[in-house]
Amino acid sequence: MSQNLQSLLRRSVGATTAAVGTACAFVGSTVFAAVPPEATGALTTAGEDTNTIGWAVFAVLVGAAAFKYMRRAL
Repeated sequence: MSQNLQSLLRRSVGATTAAVGTACAFVGSTVFAAVPPEATGALTTAGEDTNTIGWAVFAVLVGAAAFKYMRRAL
């Protein structure tokens, strides 16, 4: 490719990336502003529930590993 074409492509891709990033930031903040408080509360509750389930799964995995280790030692 010629240097002029490469330079044009770099500028074009850079400008497009900047425009898409700006548009996403603007649209994201606008959409988030329209979320009702009940939905935000439900998302917070769901996050806490997911955290609890995650810790329970982790405890089961640690317990299984400890049991396997103890059986191997005998």
